[in-house]
Amino acid sequence: MIRERKPKVLVIDDDAIVADTLAMILNISGFEAIAAYSGETALELARQSPFDNVVTDVMMEPMDEIQAALAITQIHPECRILLISGNERTAKLLQDAIDAGHVFPVLAKPVPPPLILEHLRSGRAPGPFSPDAFAN
Repeated sequence: MIRERKPKVLVIDDDAIVADTLAMILNISGFEAIAAYSGETALELARQSPFDNVVTDVMMEPMDEIQAALAITQIHPECRILLISGNERTAKLLQDAIDAGHVFPVLAKPVPPPLILEHLRSGRAPGPFSPDAFAN
């Protein structure tokens, strides 16, 4: 019997409860997910093993996750990145990435897990980035 390979997902959030919970939801939903709590740890994991998808919070210190996403796409260009943020500073960071020629899909928090699952399963991006999504 041939077992189909589960898509690998790296979940990055400096809030361990959020990262672990989303990884658990993804694991019971047919993915192989692992949590990382910093951009540095995420990069080390990406160097060790390829991931099909990365789902990451944006605002983390000392490395924001747009920097980590850029580094991961250099290691694994085929990896799809999904950014999640509830911080209005995200608009500026994403615009800087766009100005540098990189476009990442972004969902504004709070994001229900079924929406994340829908996007991971569909293979499509959440849609175009709009800096207005984070305006107060």
